[in-house]
Amino acid sequence: MRYCSAMKKVDDVDLQLLGLLQQDAGRSYASLGKAVGLSAGAAHERVRKLRERGVIRRTGVEVDPAAVGRGVLAFVMVDSTSWMGDSAPAFAAVPEVQEAHVIAGSASVLVKVRTASTEQLQDVLRRLYAIDGVSGTQATVVLETFFERPVLPAPEEG
Repeated sequence: MRYCSAMKKVDDVDLQLLGLLQQDAGRSYASLGKAVGLSAGAAHERVRKLRERGVIRRTGVEVDPAAVGRGVLAFVMVDSTSWMGDSAPAFAAVPEVQEAHVIAGSASVLVKVRTASTEQLQDVLRRLYAIDGVSGTQATVVLETFFERPVLPAPEEG
């Protein structure tokens, strides 16, 4: 038996289901059940309980950022003059910010930003700098992404 960070029990079958769902969230319960040795009904019940307990936070689709005009990816280190742990709403108000993390190290916050152009990235940096407590930003523009992994690997199917 394994545990996730919130002490929600997740067993090996749950981990297999989660890996498969990360690979294809639209997969049928019959297909999920077959892959992990359960009936469709039992797979459905397991997935329902994983959602109920908050292990599955949401279900979505993966969109190609370039296809929707968000081809420029940058990671921005945000410096501050004060604790930034309460500033999540300010970062969330910037629609180009996909993720924001309070971090340890020389910066206070790390944000993932997607824009259509470097000019738009510059505008986002201005808006980030305007957030109360922000004293500077350091952006790293991504030239190429080799891969991005889901949290769990998909199990081997036999």
